[in-house]
Amino acid sequence: MPVVEHVDLPRFMGPWYVIANIPTFIEKGAHNAVETYSLESDGTIQTVFTFRDGSFEGPEKKYNPTGTVVNKQTNSEWRMQFLWPFKSEFLISYLTPDYSQTVIARTARDYVWIMARTPSIPEKDYQAILEFLSKNGYDIRLIQRVPQQAVAK
Repeated sequence: MPVVEHVDLPRFMGPWYVIANIPTFIEKGAHNAVETYSLESDGTIQTVFTFRDGSFEGPEKKYNPTGTVVNKQTNSEWRMQFLWPFKSEFLISYLTPDYSQTVIARTARDYVWIMARTPSIPEKDYQAILEFLSKNGYDIRLIQRVPQQAVAK
């Protein structure tokens, strides 16, 4: 699975809306899914993953995995730890130059996350990402859009 040439970690930090994915078991039925990254002084990446379970009014779920950059030359290959001692592959395979859209992929092509800085992206961008994933071995029929709804502040 390809990875981007270089990720500016501080620029990558912050909230990302999950536009679509091949969901893990905990993400099935997720609404308003957002993954937020914070770079810690020790180089780890603290993550807050929140979503509503089953509907926009469903209970809020929150997970706090820790990311570790394993390729310090590119910063595009991480491991994400949800439960000790298990770490999952986390590859930044696609990233727009303005850091507004990204794809997190895996060599096994079993899970994928299409994410953006906004709750939606233009359809042409979405289709281009699906084409990228298809060319790189993903079965795009498994990818599901994640319902996103503006949340009142």
